[in-house]
Amino acid sequence: MVLVHGWGGSFAATWQRSGFTELLRDAGRDVIGVDLLGHGTAPKPHEPDAYADMGARILDAMPTDQQVDAIGFSLGAITLLALAKQHPDRFRKLVLAGIGRNVLEPDPETSKRVVAAIEGSGSDDDTLAMLFAQYAHQPGNDPVALAIIMGRERSAPPDATTFADVTCPILVVIGDKDFAGPGDPLVAILPNASLKVLRNVDHFATPESFGFIDAALEFIDAVPT
Repeated sequence: MVLVHGWGGSFAATWQRSGFTELLRDAGRDVIGVDLLGHGTAPKPHEPDAYADMGARILDAMPTDQQVDAIGFSLGAITLLALAKQHPDRFRKLVLAGIGRNVLEPDPETSKRVVAAIEGSGSDDDTLAMLFAQYAHQPGNDPVALAIIMGRERSAPPDATTFADVTCPILVVIGDKDFAGPGDPLVAILPNASLKVLRNVDHFATPESFGFIDAALEFIDAVPT
């Protein structure tokens, strides 16, 4: 069971602190926690080229002799989806939380606003950008590394053929207050995906939402006994 956090998070902050890892272990699942490059206990280089392959640390942590279930939030979900495109045979089931329309229609202007807020040159009235900046400056985070990740060049947006080989069952979970949504456009281009919409849940509250936790555990057949 592979768990991948979002931008500005870590395995400990996103999955351990909420008790999610203990629920998985109670259900008999072995947990593999990954800190993406630039986050948590991982190295935090300040060279943009270092972040060209965000999935490398996930792939290195995965067993080579069996498929895994994987759950990712936000950046972690995007990275898992890209990794499944490259290695579709490595995954049994995927839960992708906090992503949706933003995967198909990335907004580089928002990324620039967030980077400006992290660097201290953003507008105090830009609530979303300032919220991201607060996450970047939390203890243990490296604002320079996180700004590089946020501002890095993205690949071309996917279309109906991009994920044709990703045939494993996928659950997309997104709050109805999440700026990354809605989730329907993403589900529509995935061969074997379903959608769970969380009522009155925004982006940042998703990983600790009871609705997310229940849906994810049920989907991967890991309901504690």
